[in-house]
Amino acid sequence: MSGVELSYCVVNTSQRELLLRGLEAIARDRAGLPFATEVLVLDNGSRDGSAEAARTHSAVDEVIALEHRRGKGANDTELLQRARGRFALLLNEDSELHPGASLALHRALDERPDAACAGARLLRPDGRQQASAWRFPTPLTALAGAFFLHRRLVVQSTGEQTREVDWCQSAALLVRSEAAVAVGYLDPGFFVYSDEVDFARRLRNAGWRSLWVPAAVAVHHEQLSTDLIPERRIVEMARNRDLYIRKHHGDGAALAVRLLTAWAYGLRALAALVLPGHVGGRDSNRYWRHVTATLRPGRGEGLREAAERYNRSA
Repeated sequence: MSGVELSYCVVNTSQRELLLRGLEAIARDRAGLPFATEVLVLDNGSRDGSAEAARTHSAVDEVIALEHRRGKGANDTELLQRARGRFALLLNEDSELHPGASLALHRALDERPDAACAGARLLRPDGRQQASAWRFPTPLTALAGAFFLHRRLVVQSTGEQTREVDWCQSAALLVRSEAAVAVGYLDPGFFVYSDEVDFARRLRNAGWRSLWVPAAVAVHHEQLSTDLIPERRIVEMARNRDLYIRKHHGDGAALAVRLLTAWAYGLRALAALVLPGHVGGRDSNRYWRHVTATLRPGRGEGLREAAERYNRSA
């Protein structure tokens, strides 16, 4: 036995300053824990000095520095496989834990032996709460989205009590290590987006449950939202949503989800042309790109292709 109870597992992709902020938050969070912890950082082929900064940080126990960029599913899996803790806290480099967050997540899973995952309440940098737990995607949830009932019928990160949910965002997600082993970790076929949804779905199929823990709080800086080419994120999101639906519900359901989701985005694109606060048609164009990416998920350049180009330029 390693004696480690909880492993902090951080994936970083070219965000040195956010990584350092996140590591400082981990140092504060772990200081008062009544059990042993370790901190693992996987640097995803960064060229901004991130790996070197992590190696010299006092909170870090191990750094895995990749020469080439990979997808999130593969990177989280490697961290889970290396983690020595009974629990592993998956974190993005843009997640900043509030003190006590990991202890609240740990208590939630410790009290529920049937639960494999516990997700934190996520806040935006301005303090507003961000949705972080949802029902599994299905044609019915897509139908709810088409009628703009998503927040009421699909979002599950509400209330002030720990509750059972379908899946939680992996920006700050505590995982029971034995459960991850039992289902074969995350599917690397999901490069970014829907990887944690598929993971939670396979855990549920194996009899495990997921929890949302509002007492555990983390600021999510959403570094991907500052991407200079947001179209890549839109393409990647659409293709992985389609992959998830086809994998778990079949081609017919995938077609229904594509049509319903495209309809919802199309209405948003039209509304953005006439509603105040949408200057210059930029929001409308973005929503329309969601429409085209949703209807044709096999086309366009996503984050996977961008990573492949990045790797070839090394």
